[in-house]
Amino acid sequence: MANPAGLRIRAVLLVGMVLIGVRSGWVSSSPAMHNNNWAVLVCTSRFWFNYRHMANTLSLYRTVKRLGIPDERIILMLADDMACNARNNYPAQVFNNENHQLNLYGDNVEVDYRGYEVTVENFLRVLTGRHESAVPRSKRLLSDEGSHILLYMTGHGGNEFLKFQDNEELQSHDLADVVKQMKEKNRFKELLIMVDTCQAATLFSQLQSPGVLAIGSSMKGENSYSHHLDSDIGVSVVDRFTFYTLAFFERLNMYSNASLNSLFTSFNPSLLMSTAYYRMDLYKRPLNEVPVTNFFGSVMKTIQTESAYSGFSIKQKNKNNLKSELKTEKNRILVEREDITTSRNLKESRNILDGYLKILQEKLGERDSDKLVIYGLGFMVLLLSISTLLN
Repeated sequence: MANPAGLRIRAVLLVGMVLIGVRSGWVSSSPAMHNNNWAVLVCTSRFWFNYRHMANTLSLYRTVKRLGIPDERIILMLADDMACNARNNYPAQVFNNENHQLNLYGDNVEVDYRGYEVTVENFLRVLTGRHESAVPRSKRLLSDEGSHILLYMTGHGGNEFLKFQDNEELQSHDLADVVKQMKEKNRFKELLIMVDTCQAATLFSQLQSPGVLAIGSSMKGENSYSHHLDSDIGVSVVDRFTFYTLAFFERLNMYSNASLNSLFTSFNPSLLMSTAYYRMDLYKRPLNEVPVTNFFGSVMKTIQTESAYSGFSIKQKNKNNLKSELKTEKNRILVEREDITTSRNLKESRNILDGYLKILQEKLGERDSDKLVIYGLGFMVLLLSISTLLN
């Protein structure tokens, strides 16, 4: 007759080994791959005398588009009250330099939130994805666990706050809370927060979520200054921190491999008239190994060519190439569908295993060793079946 105590010990050891294998083996999920970039660009000011803040935002908008982030992955929030302002001597135009060589407003600016839509509530809804059903996809941040997000904000701020249109404030704890929610909901893999405002560093004081990198234009007690005045327009047209950020990016294209470290070290306090601040303790990767295009550019697989695109040729060779490309794309879609199916099966398997483990753990407290052994064997059969299914 079998010794009940011995059977119980064997069952406990067996379950322990299985639990270790399940928790550390094929059931554990691997980190998501970086596969898309998003940009959320926010001008929190309005009124003519804040012209430079809109120019700051439109300048960053132009830069990230030039480096490869498409409009459908950019959320642009600004008052949009400068181009057609009665005081503007250049109707339907916005400049960030007194030479007036570059019209930032142009023909291809897609403003997602304008005027009085630029509120703290809408800002938080964009980041968390908690929209009303009527909000179109074009106004949503449809990021995922493989996304790198650039969050740029400019306006007037102070010690741990950023003003929204002189009407309300975003507090540092609001920013920390919304970033925490984003991380818990797998809305980003890495997040870069860039703020150009007075005492910008204080806005990052309560951030705690991993994978977050932050840079501000000034330390606590410091102001952020404008760069220069345009005598024709009558106001300052760009802030110093944003001006030198743009100067850095104007030397780059979407194929450049300049690092974040080179961007951060490019800020000269004597030129900024303030001290740029970096919050790096939540970000684990070495900055000299992270290209700036990981946040400011595209992650699309592109091929650089020297000649202009000439369209599809009617030659048979090009027809064959097209057929081959279509076949490759079809195979890729099939593989993606298989991966999705496998992922769903894995998720269902985890739920089954967690339920069975709960039952098994309850039975560990009972004295009926025969039932314990039966549950242990059943668990092994279930684990073997699931492994076979996934393979």
